[in-house]
Amino acid sequence: MSDRRDFFRTVAGTAAALYATGRGAASAVQAPTARRQVSIAGRRVRVVDVHAHTNVPLAGVVKGTPFEKQGNAQPGLDERILVMDKAGVDTQALSINGFWWYEAKDQGLARAICNAQNEGLAQLVKKYPGRFVAMASVPLQFPELAAEILQDAVTRFGARGVTLGGHANGEDLSLPKYDPFWAKAAEMGELVFMHPGGSENIIRDGAWRGRGDLNNIIGNPLETTYFLSRLIFDGVFDRHPRLRVCGAHAGGYLPSYVMRTDVACEVRNNANCANKKRPKEYLRSQILIDTMVFSEEGLRHLVAEVGVSQLVYGTDNPFNWPVTVDLVLNAPFLNNAEKEQILSGNLMKLLRIAS
Repeated sequence: MSDRRDFFRTVAGTAAALYATGRGAASAVQAPTARRQVSIAGRRVRVVDVHAHTNVPLAGVVKGTPFEKQGNAQPGLDERILVMDKAGVDTQALSINGFWWYEAKDQGLARAICNAQNEGLAQLVKKYPGRFVAMASVPLQFPELAAEILQDAVTRFGARGVTLGGHANGEDLSLPKYDPFWAKAAEMGELVFMHPGGSENIIRDGAWRGRGDLNNIIGNPLETTYFLSRLIFDGVFDRHPRLRVCGAHAGGYLPSYVMRTDVACEVRNNANCANKKRPKEYLRSQILIDTMVFSEEGLRHLVAEVGVSQLVYGTDNPFNWPVTVDLVLNAPFLNNAEKEQILSGNLMKLLRIAS
C-alpha cells in the first residue's frame, strides 16, 4: 500500500522537477510561450486529454487520521497551463490518483475525503474556464456510497465522469458487491477512467525490485489488463450494457494480445466465462483506451484492434512521458476526421464538452 500512500508526493516531486528543469517532450518552459493551435487541413481543432493527474489540499479533512500526510498536496495548475499550451492541449480531464482513500474504514471519513476532492476539483475547473473538466473521486470500498457520491459529484459539482483504481484493497471490482457503483455509472452515462497503481493486487511482494521501475513500466499495464479482463469474463459489461470504461496506458496489454483473450472461452475447458460476447466485441464498444503509445506502429496497431471510435487522447500529465499530439496528426493510416475523433471528438461526447 505504500505506493498508493506516496502517490501525491510523487506527483508533486515529478511536477516540480519537470517544471524546474524543462526536461523531456512534455516539459514546461521557464517563460510563457505562445499557445500552440492544433489544426488539421488548415482548420483549428480541439485537443482534449483524458489522462491528467492532479490533487487538492485536504489538510482539514484528514488531520489526525492515518492519511494526514496526504493533506498538503497542491495542484500547481498555473505551471500545468504552460505545459498544455506548449503541447497544444486545450482541455484536460483532471483526476486524482493513488486511491489511498480506499483504505478508509469509516464511511464518514471516506465520504468527507471524496466530497472535498470533488469540490476542490470543481473550484479548479471554475478558476480555469475551458481548460479543465473534473472526474469524480468515489470510495469504492463502500459501493453504495460510491454510487451516491458519483451522482452528487455530477449533479452538485459538475463532474464529467469518474476515476477509479484497478482494485479496492485487493478485491476485484468485477465482484457482484460492486454492481451498485457500476449500475449508477451506466445509468448516468458517466465515463469511468481506470488508472492502475502497480498491480500490487496480483503480483507477489518484492517482484518489482531491481532496475527499470518495473512496478510502473510492467505493473501498471498489467493491472489494467487484468482489470479489463475481469470486467469482460465476469460479465460486468453484459450486466451494464451502457457502461463505458477507459483503460489508461493504451488499455495495458489487452489490445496487443487480444486474440488469446478472444478465444479463451472456446479453447479452455476451465475458463468458466460469464461473458455473452467475444472479448474483442467489448473492446470495440464498451472499452475505450488512451493513446499512451509512443510509436507510429503502436498507434496503428491500436486503431486496427479497437477502432478509432474507442481511442481517446491521453498524456499522463504531469509525468514526463512523450507528448503524442503529432503522432496522431502525422499518422498516415488516419484520415482527417479520424484524427479529430481521437484528439477530441470521442471525448467531447463522452465528457459533455461543448465545441
